[in-house]
Amino acid sequence: MEHDHYQQATKQHDKHYSKQTVKERKKGDEKQKPKLSRRYFDHLFSSPISTSLDSHWLQIPTPTAYSHMRKKMGLWVLLLAALSASLSIIEGKVFGLDGFSCDPDDLKGLTSFRANILLDTSERLANWTGRNCCDWEGISCDNMTGRVTGVSLPGFISTGDSLLQSQMKGVMSPSITLLSSLEVVDFGGLIDLSGVIPSSIGFDLPNLRKIYLFGNRITGPIPDSIGKLLKLEELALFENRLSGAVPSSLGNLENLNSLLLYSNQLSGEVPGSLANLTRLVHVDIHGNFLSGAIHESIGQLQNLKDLDLSNNLLNGKIPISICNLTAISVLYLDANSLEGPIPSCLHEMSSLGFLRLQNNHLTGNIPPVFGNLVSLQRVSLANNVLTGEIPVSIGNLSALTEMYLEGNLLSGQLPSSLGHLGGLLVLNVSHNAIQGPLPQEISFLQNLQVLDLSYNMLNLSSVPEWISQLPSLSRIYMAACGIEGEIPRLFQTMSSPIQELDLSNNFITGSLPSWIGGLAQLYMLDLSRNSLVSYLPETLAGLGSLGVLDLHSNKLEGSIQHVVSGASTYIDLSDNNFTEGTEELGSGIECEIRYLNLSFNSLKGKLPSSLGRCTAMQILDLSNNNLGFDLPIDMANISSLEKLKLQKNHLTGYIPKDYLRLTKLQELDLSDNLLVGEIPAGKPLSDFPVSSFSGNKGLCGKPLPPCKF
Repeated sequence: MEHDHYQQATKQHDKHYSKQTVKERKKGDEKQKPKLSRRYFDHLFSSPISTSLDSHWLQIPTPTAYSHMRKKMGLWVLLLAALSASLSIIEGKVFGLDGFSCDPDDLKGLTSFRANILLDTSERLANWTGRNCCDWEGISCDNMTGRVTGVSLPGFISTGDSLLQSQMKGVMSPSITLLSSLEVVDFGGLIDLSGVIPSSIGFDLPNLRKIYLFGNRITGPIPDSIGKLLKLEELALFENRLSGAVPSSLGNLENLNSLLLYSNQLSGEVPGSLANLTRLVHVDIHGNFLSGAIHESIGQLQNLKDLDLSNNLLNGKIPISICNLTAISVLYLDANSLEGPIPSCLHEMSSLGFLRLQNNHLTGNIPPVFGNLVSLQRVSLANNVLTGEIPVSIGNLSALTEMYLEGNLLSGQLPSSLGHLGGLLVLNVSHNAIQGPLPQEISFLQNLQVLDLSYNMLNLSSVPEWISQLPSLSRIYMAACGIEGEIPRLFQTMSSPIQELDLSNNFITGSLPSWIGGLAQLYMLDLSRNSLVSYLPETLAGLGSLGVLDLHSNKLEGSIQHVVSGASTYIDLSDNNFTEGTEELGSGIECEIRYLNLSFNSLKGKLPSSLGRCTAMQILDLSNNNLGFDLPIDMANISSLEKLKLQKNHLTGYIPKDYLRLTKLQELDLSDNLLVGEIPAGKPLSDFPVSSFSGNKGLCGKPLPPCKF
């Protein structure tokens, strides 16, 4: 039974390459190559023909008998030659001086392919020697005709328990169309295979059943002639650079069950002719530039199990006929410009397990019968214009694990029926108009790991005590929820270690408690836009897992040394009253900071040369402080720097010529300092406007006026 090694059930997620070994594949699509039987030759030369000849040689023949014997021998020789030729045909071989060889057209097509490959890291093509191409690695032939039926050179090769990624660099030769008996071609995942799909493919390779050209650099259009491959079952052209329209001739491929064209540059409408392909099970055309509406005829694809048209330019309404896809498990229409309501008949899709409609312009309510989608496991309706309340029926989705409703205009209170979703892992209802109070039934969600209630109209005043009782909760987002008072101590006693905590944009007062330093698994802490006061506790230095720290727009003061010498990658302490600690910048064991914003403070002192150790930094903003002294030359080592803002300080001296090495710099502001001398000539410094250097009375040179020495 042939192995269907590129079928997919879910996305993300879930795609893309089979781990099937080459040996296993040869048991399926590739038919085993025959070998000439020694027993056949033994039988041939021990037959009555051979015995009869031997008996003549036992006698001394007369001239007449000799002549008769020669004629008889000639007949036997001709007969042997005919039998030998028949054997060659039966075995699918042609016997030549250098051994068995394959069909001349097949040989020419394969050698042309090999000649156009400049690099083959797997070295499989190095073994393509001699004229017997049926013995070459990756080639399979028909037992009867000897013609090549399969070329299998996938990029991923199974090596025991692991997969080896191989690479071929070169152009796919159009001579591949000489292999007129080809049924399977697999060049999937070779990375650097370029060229175009031959325009004559549908005329020259009528027996093709499976085409795997994904994961390469194939360009040009999908040929219209591909619609003549009436035996085609699987077409995988994803992750290339194909352009043009999806040909309507694909609607002729009545045996097609898998159509994978995603991550290309295809444009135009989704052809309505695809509705003819009633055997289709998998359709994935996401990540292109498809436009127009989804055809009403989509509902004819009754066997469809997954449909992904996401990340395109589709518009119009979701057709009602889509509800006829009762076998569908995966439906992704997100990141388009779809409008109108969510079809109320959607609940008829009883097999639907994964639904993504986010990032469209959908309006209206979430259908009241939405809870009848009993197979639903993940749903995202985020970033639309949905209104009304979350339906009570949503509590019937017993299989649900993830629900994303953020970025809409949903109102009312959260339904208490949410407490019935025992398997729920993620609940995101942020950026809506949901009102409080929160139903205590949420505390029944024993498996809930992520809870995002941010930016609603909850006006909680305080964090509910029952949140600390959720045994799996580790990521809590409650920004702009109206929380007042000090940071609740209940976060110290959570049943599950907190990994991410966002209490930004609330009315929190008091100081940052020292017990926060005991949250050993804390990765993200956002307490920005509150009214926190006092100093940063020393215990923050012990948060070894802290990657993101955002405390901007508070009233914090003192030193920043306990947080800038750690392993964080994102630090924002801007708009506070900090005065010292800049000497610790980059002084840790390893500086991994990518984003650092210390602007609008009262920081004093000089910029340390250790800043140059932060080579991964992309954004550095120390503007609007009281920093002085010269610019450190070592800052030129920050080769990844894209934005440097040092304006409105008291920096002195020259701009180091080494700063010309900051080739990725896109934004620079050194204005309103005490810098002097000539601006180093050359890119990128000469590309910035006058405003980047203004307010430094001693500076000169492009883009400022020339120096007068």
